Amino acid sequence: MTQAREQGNRLLRERQGGETLAAGAARIVRAGDPAEKVAVARAVGAAWRAGRLGRIVQSAPPAMPERPGRPARPELLPPRDMPRRSMKGDRGRIALLHSLAHIELNAIDLAWDLIGRFADRPMPRSFFDDWVRVGVEEAGHFSIIARRLGDLGAAYGDLPAHDGLWEAAQATGHSLLARLAIIPLVLEARGLDITPSLIAQARNADDPETAKVLEIIYRDELGHVSIGMRWFRFLCDRQRLAPEPTFHDLVRKHFRGRLKPPFNDPARSRAGLVSGFYKPMSL
Repeated sequence: MTQAREQGNRLLRERQGGETLAAGAARIVRAGDPAEKVAVARAVGAAWRAGRLGRIVQSAPPAMPERPGRPARPELLPPRDMPRRSMKGDRGRIALLHSLAHIELNAIDLAWDLIGRFADRPMPRSFFDDWVRVGVEEAGHFSIIARRLGDLGAAYGDLPAHDGLWEAAQATGHSLLARLAIIPLVLEARGLDITPSLIAQARNADDPETAKVLEIIYRDELGHVSIGMRWFRFLCDRQRLAPEPTFHDLVRKHFRGRLKPPFNDPARSRAGLVSGFYKPMSL
């Protein structure tokens, strides 16, 4: 990982003169090696925070890839063909962590694709500050899960993974409002519902190391949903749209099926995602 980080910093220095945040985002999404993807995400994030990148866009944002770069492994299967996740025994724990690593790898791409794809929109700098934070934190999540897999004698790519997560990006590539509705407020909010039980399972299995990894991810997920909610409301206010019915319309159009309970109502509320958004969509 250290070598990949150094490579990411070198590549960033080489292109610093004319690179924008949007161009950096495109490079992150294109990167096929997960270690390189993480390293470049961290380097671009640090450069943005330090004010070393150019304007968000010059004339137009760079073309974002239709699909993110991926390594040769893991084998990608339809979601229906994936085994159920479990915390039972080392094999079950590895399977669960591998599945979460794949989710977090996609989360890196989803965050940076949002930055690059919508970089020409007239949004405040704080919008990009928030999403750079999300993109860097997702890179950190992948890293700590990969490290935990290594502790258990496994690695990302050892098991199959499903190929359904990127569909949400493809379905919402035309609309920032739709992207905010589906990615943080549906998919990431689901993590708030599921992760506490996984933490409890890890503790019950006498696995405090895995529990700690999950606790970090859960803490950050609260922030990510809160960021999504803040900017969803901002855009609704700008367009004079009522947030809750607008959310309902976007979910019906861009998300397959209903939102599945049980919901972690206290955590969702802490993130600003009140029940009027999601409860009607579960019926």
